[in-house]
Amino acid sequence: MNEVQATVQAVKMPTYNLTDEQEKKLILRQYRALLKTLRSKLKKGDKEMVRRAFEIAAEAHKTMRRKSGEPYILHPIAVAMICVEEIGLGVRSTICSLLHDTVEDTDITIEYIEKEFGAEIARIVDGLTKISNVMDTNTSQQAENFKKILLTLTDDPRVILIKLADRLHNMRTLDYMKREKQLKIASETIWVYAPLAHRMGLYNIKTEMEDLSMKYLEPEAYREIAQRLSETKRERSRYINEFIKPLKEKLKRAGFTFDIYGRPKSIHSIWNKMKKKGVDFDEVYDLFAIRIIVYASPEKEKEECWKVYSMITDEYLPSPERLRDWISNPKNNGYEALHTTVMGPQGKWVEVQIRTNRMNEIAEKGLAAHYKYKEGSSEEDRFDKWFSQIREMISSQDTDSVDFLQDFKTSFLAEEIYVFTPKGDVKMLPVNSTALDFAFAIHSAVGSRCIGAKVNHKLVPISHKLRSGDQVEIITSNKQRPNEDWLKFVVTAKARAKIKDSLKEEKRKIADDGKQMLQRKLENKGTTLSQYNIDELVNFYKVPSQLDLFYNIATKQTDLKELKDFTVNGGKLELPKPQKVITEVKVPETDTKPSHKKDSELIIFGESSDKIKYSLAKCCSPIPGDDVFGFVSTGKGLIIHRTNCPNAARLMANYAPRIVKTKWAKNKEISFLTGLKIIGIDDVGVINKITNIVSGELRINIAALTIESGEGMFEGTIKIFVHDKEELDELVNRLKHLKGIYEVERLDTEDATLS
Repeated sequence: MNEVQATVQAVKMPTYNLTDEQEKKLILRQYRALLKTLRSKLKKGDKEMVRRAFEIAAEAHKTMRRKSGEPYILHPIAVAMICVEEIGLGVRSTICSLLHDTVEDTDITIEYIEKEFGAEIARIVDGLTKISNVMDTNTSQQAENFKKILLTLTDDPRVILIKLADRLHNMRTLDYMKREKQLKIASETIWVYAPLAHRMGLYNIKTEMEDLSMKYLEPEAYREIAQRLSETKRERSRYINEFIKPLKEKLKRAGFTFDIYGRPKSIHSIWNKMKKKGVDFDEVYDLFAIRIIVYASPEKEKEECWKVYSMITDEYLPSPERLRDWISNPKNNGYEALHTTVMGPQGKWVEVQIRTNRMNEIAEKGLAAHYKYKEGSSEEDRFDKWFSQIREMISSQDTDSVDFLQDFKTSFLAEEIYVFTPKGDVKMLPVNSTALDFAFAIHSAVGSRCIGAKVNHKLVPISHKLRSGDQVEIITSNKQRPNEDWLKFVVTAKARAKIKDSLKEEKRKIADDGKQMLQRKLENKGTTLSQYNIDELVNFYKVPSQLDLFYNIATKQTDLKELKDFTVNGGKLELPKPQKVITEVKVPETDTKPSHKKDSELIIFGESSDKIKYSLAKCCSPIPGDDVFGFVSTGKGLIIHRTNCPNAARLMANYAPRIVKTKWAKNKEISFLTGLKIIGIDDVGVINKITNIVSGELRINIAALTIESGEGMFEGTIKIFVHDKEELDELVNRLKHLKGIYEVERLDTEDATLS
């Protein structure tokens, strides 16, 4: 927990048993603390405007309470405090933060806010107000709301910065929510808000969001790493002091003004390393990083940073492949620093980050600090280019909101690579971009006619994945046209949108033939191609749109033979009503539908399990004992997923209304298929030892076993039938203790189906 979290929770805890008078004093104390933090930014008349916003919000929320029992007004004050103290925003953002929930949750209107505070503040508050309902059941309210925020973001970035502050405070106070709400909010945060904070340069907020999300999505792993970090804190501090002592002396002798300290890596980043490298906590070498902040004038920043780098590498041997120069080429979110990894005392690798005080403020405060230093500069910077790309994406988007959100994530929130044109101009693209993405980044017409590329003067296909530093020349042909397969290997939103537009245009041309065919059929039947008749046929053939109906007719996917069953009444098509068949059905007392009471919980394999159509997700193969949730799919009934399933965050972030609270009933008679990946030394008899533990000692049935070996190592997958998680954990524990076994981890398989 960082100091800010500790402060927030220390303020919150006493609110349960406070009298009205004590609550008023607490609210006033928090408001005065906000004013104190804002003091340096207040100009004439600002204090009165902030007070007016506070009074309006306090009055509007006066009867409302948070789940913790505290007065609701403490939340907007806390959000405003995060905006000022942790993001560096000013007076207008403070006013918007205080008012951010009034339109959504109270009788206050946007018109009233505009009258009181002007159009600018009203527009930001409107951008922060959720869409109350989304009529289309196939779309996602969360994604629609996020789309709305992004529409405002391109005009005023403060909308998203306040939204991030709002989400951070909600995450800090998530303990008071019910488990299913915690999962939904944590999933949204890790899926969209943490990557967005990263993209806005808010590293501290991004890191805290990731850690807090992990606390609820992976509670066991979170607690274990937090405990290990706590246990090793003294040893780590001793090592850091030993490491920085000679560096401090060198920097002092050279006359630098500087700060140097060690900071622990986040729990989430340590956990990611453990997963990616398949190692235990003790084997993660970079549990902390050393940060050196040099106070330098703008014109000498680069020179001073490289001087400090030289002193570090004089003292400690660097790893050449681990040097990251984000001073010569800053990240798209404005981040500038030198990162190097050196061999420290006791044979340990240590990451060192070198920044100036200006770079550090941008790294801590992100976008807000970036614009502070940019004032007076007329050139379009990377943030402005990023916003204009988002604007272009939004204006050309007609896909549903979930696709839009996925495109936004892969195009604008991913890490970036730098790719060069033949003339040496640089293009920034998301990781995993292909030659075709690059072609569309140059121009839509170049992308549409692309048949191949030369990467570093070598011929490659359009699906070739690019790497940072590649120089790319696109080869085109006037005969080339986009096709459906292209969507499989492009990641940028621009490329996807242009390919879909081109395919739709092609589809429309083919659909025109189908429309004429249908028109002739209807005329033969004595009626016309009216909108009513088209809608009837769209519903009858269960196609998404009339375009799909005409296209299917033209491509013979729909042959219209059922038209003979229709009758015409007053020019309208009518389907003959089927004869009613009456069957006596005995309805059981317990309804098969999950109850919608707040505390309802669907029990898998319980007394009523045979009445609910469900299946176990193939992407995570849940077993009894796993923390699970149900996802209501339109085609396959209820699908049960683990809460730490690779697809859980996406499903819960986009489709919260379709999530059903679920738990297991104990049943030792049923076995479940799951899998393990095992890596170890390819020694004589190792497979026999594994199968002996599985089948011999624990009497677990093996469904399949595959082993690949080479260069003295083996990697195997074993599919087994277990009764519950307890049995699986026992197996994993025993296998890990076998001599020569390096890694045993549970398998995740296919993507989740959203149908």
